[in-house]
Amino acid sequence: MKPNLPQIKNLSIREQTLDTLREAILTGELKPGHSLIEMDLSRQLGVSRAPIREALRILNTEGLIETIPYHGTTVRRLTRTDIEEIYSMRSLLETFAVEEVIRARNPDHLRRLRDTVEDMILAGRDNNINTVNILDRDFHDALIEMSGHSLLLSMWQTVAMKVRQVMALVNRRNTDLTQIARNHLPLLGAMEGGDISGAVELLQAHIASAGDLVAEDWQSDSAAVGDGS
Repeated sequence: MKPNLPQIKNLSIREQTLDTLREAILTGELKPGHSLIEMDLSRQLGVSRAPIREALRILNTEGLIETIPYHGTTVRRLTRTDIEEIYSMRSLLETFAVEEVIRARNPDHLRRLRDTVEDMILAGRDNNINTVNILDRDFHDALIEMSGHSLLLSMWQTVAMKVRQVMALVNRRNTDLTQIARNHLPLLGAMEGGDISGAVELLQAHIASAGDLVAEDWQSDSAAVGDGS
């Protein structure tokens, strides 16, 4: 089954080609291990092979794809160690962010998070995996942003791309998309109640459960399994 990739339109063909392929990888449309053949991608995207070749070069430097001599280019497979490192770093960064957000006691921040979760539930009911993934990412990105800590934001940006990729792969294996949103409700409730220790415990459990499930199954299924990010 071929991945669902959109046709390239307007603006810089080179940049759009890169953005389209990167987005397909980060959303799980192109899964780890998927073979990337210039001719096929050129045909699917409706562009020449030159921008495809340039996009693959950049994606390789970003660590999203890999080229193995005599075997071709594929979306980079994530190892068990990769997953464990991504989720352990994610836990550290988001824990600090949650603590800062609660201490700030900004009702606008909590309202924004609540709206995001409610929108995620609606998207889940519509079985719209792409919107669920975007809102899931937005929720966790917002936690970092709301901390008001510039160094934390800088550190998050170094891992955010990998976090997003794994979150999307996990979510794609969930048969109940509304559960992905509901998994955020206990954490949000603790934050709204000003319970720092409770919120931290819930956040760490939320992240660890997804990370453990992915790591346990990654060797047998490079696309990963789980109940939500």
